[in-house]
Formats: sequence, C-alpha cells, structure tokens
Amino acid sequence: MDKQKLYEIVEKKAPVITALSDKIWEYAELSMLEYKSTAAYVALLKEEGFTVTENLCGIPTAFSGTFGSGSPKIGILGEYDALSGLSQEPEALERKPIDPNGCGQGCAHHLLGAASLGAAIAIKEAIEAGELSGTVVFYGCPGEEGCAGKTFMAREGIFKALDAAITWHPGDTNEIMYGSNAACMQVEYTFTGLAAHAAGNPWSGRSALDAAELMNVGVQFLREHMSPKASVHYSISDAGGISPNVVQPIAKLIYMVREETVQKAKALLKRVDNIAKGAALMTDTQVTCRQIDGTASTLSNQVIENVLHANLSAAPLPESSEDEIIYAKQLRATYDTSMLPGTRTYEDLKVKKFVLEQTVNGTLPINNFVFPHTPCNPFSPGSTDVGDVSWLTPTAQFSAVTWPSGSPGHSWQNVSCACTSLGFKAAVHAGKVLACTVIDLLTDGESLAEARKEFALATAAGYTCPIPPEAVPVVPD
Repeated sequence: MDKQKLYEIVEKKAPVITALSDKIWEYAELSMLEYKSTAAYVALLKEEGFTVTENLCGIPTAFSGTFGSGSPKIGILGEYDALSGLSQEPEALERKPIDPNGCGQGCAHHLLGAASLGAAIAIKEAIEAGELSGTVVFYGCPGEEGCAGKTFMAREGIFKALDAAITWHPGDTNEIMYGSNAACMQVEYTFTGLAAHAAGNPWSGRSALDAAELMNVGVQFLREHMSPKASVHYSISDAGGISPNVVQPIAKLIYMVREETVQKAKALLKRVDNIAKGAALMTDTQVTCRQIDGTASTLSNQVIENVLHANLSAAPLPESSEDEIIYAKQLRATYDTSMLPGTRTYEDLKVKKFVLEQTVNGTLPINNFVFPHTPCNPFSPGSTDVGDVSWLTPTAQFSAVTWPSGSPGHSWQNVSCACTSLGFKAAVHAGKVLACTVIDLLTDGESLAEARKEFALATAAGYTCPIPPEAVPVVPD
C-alpha cells in the first residue's frame, strides 16, 4: 500500500485523534480509575467498526478493539492514565493548577493512546478497502503509572496471540527506544503494633513507626551490597498519625525494588523482606507484605526496531511555527537545564556528538531531527510494563517530540505543553509512524519471520512473570 495514502488517512483522522486526546487530558484519571477514559475509547472503537472486548483480563479499565482476520496479527498498545498532583492549565508558562488537588497528564498518555488508536483506525480503513489483509488489535492498557496494567494482562497470556506489538511514547526526541530496562517489584509493608500514651505508659506500646524507620535504616545498609544495576526506593504511605504523644500502632511503607532481570529482582526483594522481618522482631510488632505490581525487563527486538526506525525516518517531521518555537523557549526557561543528564556518547555516534550535545543540553528548543538507530544495547535503570509484552511477542517502541528539549519528566511543564499544537502535531506524526510500521509488518513476511526468530532465541528460557498468581491490580485510595 502507498504510505503517502496512509499519511493522508491519518491526517484525515487528526480531528478524531485530537478530540479524543482532549477528553483524556481533561479527565486525567489515575491508574486503574480510568473509567471515563475507557468509555470514550470503547465508544469510538465501536463507532469505527472494531470488535470490542471490555473488562479485559478482569480489569474494568482494560479493553481491546480488533479489526480484520487471520495472520499476521499486529498489536498497537495504548495508555491513558494520569499522575496525581499535576493538575495544570494548558499552554501556561507558570505553575497554574486547575485543581490544587487534581491530577494531570504529566507523561502525555492522553496523546499516547489517542495516536495509537488513530493508527489502528487508519489500518482498519486500509483493510476495509481491501488494500491490506491481516488483523490489527488496539489494546487499552490501564495503570502504567503505578499499577503495571500490561503485566497483569501479560500474566493472562493475552499478548501471545500477536505476531508483533508496537507502541510509542511522548518525549523530547525522535528516536527508537531500545536496549533493556530494569525489572521492578513494588511491595507494600504494613507494620502493626500497639497504641499507648507516649508519656504516660510508652512501655505498654509497640511502635509500628519505629519498625518502619528501622526497616528504612536497614535498607540503607543494604545499598552497599547491591549490584550496580540495582536500586531500591521507598515512600512512607502511612506514618500512623500526626500526634507525637501516641505510640503509633500502624505504619505502611511502599518499596520499589529494581534489578537487571526478574530473577535478580526477586532475589533482592527477599533481602528487603528479611530486613522488614528483622525490624518487626526488634520492635515486637507484626509485619505483612503485599506485592502491588511488578514489571519485567525489556527485550529489545532489533528487526522490529529497524522497521520502526525506517518509518520514523521516512515520515515528515512536524514543522514548528514561529509561535511554537517562542513558546518552547519560554517554557524551557522555567526549568533548570544545568540539572539535565550529560551528553550521551555512544562510540559509534561520535560524528553526531554536536547534535547529541544540542539535544541533551537543550540548545535546540524543539528537537527537529531523528536519532540514528544503533546496534548497541544500553541499560536503563527505569522500568516499564511494556517489558512484559516484549517477553510474549516481538515488541518495539519509539519516542516522538512532544515538548521542548530537556523538559523534566512528570512535570507541570509537560502537562501544559502536551495540550498545545506541539502535542497535537506529535500525536498525528506518531500515528503515521505506527500505521506505516503496521503496514510493513502485515506485508513483509520475511522481516516478521526474522523478528520471530530473534524473539525465540531471546526468550528460550521463558517468561517469568514478576507478579504472583494471587496479586490483583491495586486501585489507589
């Protein structure tokens, strides 16, 4: 199929994409609470003629929309959850919450999901017109920000039926997201003690808060003895209360334990568990633990990445207007670029060093080029539930310029900018790249076979799900 024609289909659907993204930006629902967002997606999928499956894997805000029949069967992943505390007026150049206690799309998932669905609609129209054959499936994946929705879906094996899966993410660069990410376990520890008057009879009390603090101290000593690719971080989600004259009978901690692989993360988690037990013994309290979620390391599939990169390079980049460039410069002035990471220096990219420095140091207000795709396999200490999909089917993803260079992740700046023409252009551009990649995967049997071969070698040991069978998605309080 002529890809220029596909560009035109996506452009034609641009109002649909932006209208949907506007709704999701306005709803700004937290992980696993995306009920309005889900209803908007499901309604549009049905209107476009997709076969919709709701309550996917028993998750009320997970769903899929399928069109076509037979092989190949290609999945496009969408997300739509928001972050707490990031309510923000659009297009603003200062912190202006719409609701001081509200949520916001700090990762621009409103654009991520809308663009992915736009690509699925374009492929649907091509199949409907008889210009393509095969199946396209749009997956509505909830809870990426804190509940690992894709992991729960992967545990049920839902992605195994796919020949490949692709997705994208808003960012400040146009590039393939490759290499591996850390596996991650998120666990809640609850210490239970005995309340007492902190002055009158503290000897009668058993402080859960003491236990929590001792656990944190114990983990600090563990840090020296973890591998360089491991990290452990925590929050105190419940300190028992605000009254200092009470021996606190309850305390809760949430820990995230990251390591290179699921197996290594589980081994490190056991050590953290033992520290929690030791803290309970020292304070004569009780401790229970509950795994909230987990994500697997990400498997890179270079064949799919090459196909994706070819389409990312071929699709015309959005042209920034003078007003957009001025806005980007003004928004950049609101964050400290001196705190940005240092220049990325892959050995085989020395000729691109100047461009890389411009990108990372923010000389360019809006990055207007595509990064070259290299065969190196860097490790990222962050985690994503896309990793679990990558263990069940060949998977690749890319980032597209959505906000100014160097914009801080999960920031009010991202929320503000991602509801402007910069964000809308990024979504339409991403939709074109995704749709054209699906075309190649549906029509190029040789590349798909090579991708499956690479995938089979990488997954020979099998997928180890990071969450236990009894774990259920956690809905935020």
